[in-house]
Amino acid sequence: MALSWKLVIDSTNAPVLADFWAEALGYEVEDPSALIEQLLAAGHIGEEAVVEHRGRKNFRGYAAVRHPEDPFDGTSGVGRGRRLLFQDVPEGKAGKNRLHIDVHSEPGGREALVAKLEGLGATRVREVDQGPAGHWWLMQDPEGNEFCVA
Repeated sequence: MALSWKLVIDSTNAPVLADFWAEALGYEVEDPSALIEQLLAAGHIGEEAVVEHRGRKNFRGYAAVRHPEDPFDGTSGVGRGRRLLFQDVPEGKAGKNRLHIDVHSEPGGREALVAKLEGLGATRVREVDQGPAGHWWLMQDPEGNEFCVA
């Protein structure tokens, strides 16, 4: 039986990194504000557990993005399909990612996609030539996490 999963990415500013990846992938930033309001009203969490970002309440240190066509819970905003969760951690990035995202462009659109991602705050690291397997760009998101554009 196949299992459900999400990719969790350590960050220093989860809402900002979620904004980058939502724009980069065409995903939607999850909106947990209705759930947060319920939890606050019931006294299950305090205001210290909440931060506001772009006019929405978020759980402090967390933000997520989901594929716009996948199902999601209407109360919590949590996606039930393809999803990236960003969580703030106290330590900074200390080396090369052992797991990364590959972003695929439309045929012939790689350079336009790379330029778009740079405009969102990504950085080109180097072009990789794999011979018959093709060329792609190794890039970094605004927090230095590596990803590839093929």
